[in-house]
This record gives sequence, C-alpha cells and structure tokens, in this order.
Amino acid sequence: TLDIMQVRYGERAGENLQAVDYGETISINGVDVGMAPAGHILGAAQVILDWQGYRAVVSGDYKRAADPTCAGFEVVKCDLFITEATFGLPVFVHENAATEAARLVASLGAAPQRTHLLGVYGLGKCQRMISLVRAAGYDKPIFLHGALRGLCDYYTTQGVELGELRPVADEPPEALQGQLVLCPPSAIADRWSRRMSDPLTAFASGWMRVRARARQRGAEFPIIVSDHADWPELLQTIADVEAGEIWVTHGREDALLHQISSMGLKGRALALVGFEDEGE
Repeated sequence: TLDIMQVRYGERAGENLQAVDYGETISINGVDVGMAPAGHILGAAQVILDWQGYRAVVSGDYKRAADPTCAGFEVVKCDLFITEATFGLPVFVHENAATEAARLVASLGAAPQRTHLLGVYGLGKCQRMISLVRAAGYDKPIFLHGALRGLCDYYTTQGVELGELRPVADEPPEALQGQLVLCPPSAIADRWSRRMSDPLTAFASGWMRVRARARQRGAEFPIIVSDHADWPELLQTIADVEAGEIWVTHGREDALLHQISSMGLKGRALALVGFEDEGE
C-alpha cells in the first residue's frame, strides 16, 4: 500500500510512514493493531484492534470474490465488526466476473471493426479486468491510456501477470480498430476518445447493475464487475465473523441495519455512533 501511495502521490504520500505486513502486530497506546487481507485491491487490509480481550475489526473496502491480482479476504472472528456497505441493497448481486470478461472477449471477436474502449478505475479495477480477459483467452496486446500505466507497471513488479501492454499514444487511430483500449472513466467523454473511430464504450463497475448509471456513464456495453462486496457477500461476511455488534458505514445503511436486526445482532450506523443520546 505504501508503494502504491508513492506511485500515485509521490512526495505527497506522507513523511512518517510505517509498513505493517499481514499477520504482523504492533502496539499503539496499549492496543494491539494487526492487518488481514481485505480482498479489495493489492495491499488492501482490514484493521484488527485487540484491547483487554475485546476485538474490533475494521473491514475497509472488501470483496469475497476470487481475484488473482490481490490476496483474498480473510475472515477474522471478532466482537465488533465495522463493515462497508457500498452495495448495501438486495438489488445488488454482482455477476460472475469471469462470465462478464468472456462477454467482452466475445464482443471483440464479433465486432472487429470497432475499438473497444473500456472505462476502469486506475487502481485495482484496471489490473483485475486485464487479468480477467487474459484468463478468458485474450492474448493480444492491450492498449492503455497514459494515466493507467504506472500502476500496471507496479503490479507486474509484484508478480501479477498482465501480458503485453502498449501505450495508446504510440498508435494511429486505425491501428486501434478491433483492439481493447483501457482508460479512466473520465476519458470516455473527453476529447481524448474522439480520435478513435466508432468506439464501443464499456464501463466496468458494480454500479452498472443500475441502468440509469450505465446511461449516465455513456456505457454502451456495461460490465458488472466490482471490487466491493455485494448484498449476499455482505450478509455472508457478517455471519462468518460471528460478531455480536456490527457498525455500518460508507454506503446504504438502512437496509443492511434492518437485515442485521433480523439476524438477532446489534447494529449501528457508524456516522451516528457517539450521538445516540443527542436530541434533534
């Protein structure tokens, strides 16, 4: 994670930085602090806090689906579990990522005259989508927007195989017909993309489950692949950690809190913790 911060932010990454490996524990003011894989992206970690026999786990962003570009989520049993809820509604059930990648590869074969322009977040999603299409049998060069190259290069130094990657800037528009081009989501609507002839625009995100979001992103080919837990994964994780109390943050809280209550567990919205006794 510290390396990725350096790649992304350079000198702005911070001055006093300390790395903590998965499984390692450090002590801060009498609290033992450890890390466990979160399965979100390379280096993503849950934070484990142990104090006088009480354990709290802060999930951060996480997913339960297999992802060869990062360590998988590790279940840590605890007394208090603080979970994200980005996709905390029952409607959010992600598609199988390998199936979604196979759809994209099939489209590349079916429409060889069109550049397939895939919008991806630069950290995690980009590298995962490359890995997925490689696993689906796509072995041709993949072309990258310049903003994506640095993190892809770092992933390869960590042993993540991404195959042949080429910069888009080195290619004339006609050479990109029938090719797969990855770019940041903002570049799809930018004049940068206008140099391509008749591009088929795709976007990879769990939000592509919502048609209005797909239209808003200008995605002709929505791909439902997410690096966050969907509704069934959230519920499975809450059951797996066996915590008596669940705090919910970063997303849709109400539906998940209702479900937590129906499971016989105590749940709170993290934003309200500490304000329970205050009047309106």
